Amino acid sequence: QVRLVESGGGLVQAGGSLRLSCAASGSVSSITSNGWYRHAPGKQRELVASITSDDNTNYADSVKGRFTITRDNAKKTVYLQMNSLKPEDTATYYCNAVHYEGWGIWGLGTQVTVSS
Repeated sequence: QVRLVESGGGLVQAGGSLRLSCAASGSVSSITSNGWYRHAPGKQRELVASITSDDNTNYADSVKGRFTITRDNAKKTVYLQMNSLKPEDTATYYCNAVHYEGWGIWGLGTQVTVSS
């Protein structure tokens, strides 16, 4: 059974940077892709970035050029480097993994707060 644990959130001023980590435990050989989602109060959850097992990446338009998703297979960890943060990036960020059978696995989330 795969479990995901996010870390790296916090409070940062606008223009600053944070790096989120998503560490997986258990067998990850069944995972086809990983993603970072965020959910802000009063807004719908949105996909921020995703990465496939062959390292194809995809980003929301709102974060292109500022955020970078990477993976370290040896550490079973997926990262989200967030630069030039804006107050509108404030949200709870969740790590997601997609099983090859199509169902998703979620972490508990990490809070990111960007002050103006």
